[in-house]
Amino acid sequence: MIVLIARYHIKPGLRDQVEDALRLMVAQIKASEPSCPLFHVCRSQDDPNMLLLYEHYVDEQALHAHRETPHFKELVEGRIMPLLEKRERELYKLVIS
Repeated sequence: MIVLIARYHIKPGLRDQVEDALRLMVAQIKASEPSCPLFHVCRSQDDPNMLLLYEHYVDEQALHAHRETPHFKELVEGRIMPLLEKRERELYKLVIS
């Protein structure tokens, strides 16, 4: 299992737009990506403009396929990324569950 942690630093005043797009993203993932069994979006308690995404993919191929979906390109690349100050990503391998 591949774990992706992403941190979204949102430009001030744009959090609702990012969260709305992520709600659509989660719905698309649940409907069409069985190889992504977990996709959580968490808001920082210390900084309301900081989101943490916690995602599971069955393997590297599933992660690559996720990045090629129309909903990823439209929602993440098209809508969300322009609203961010920065995006940080880290990949892990799940070893204990």
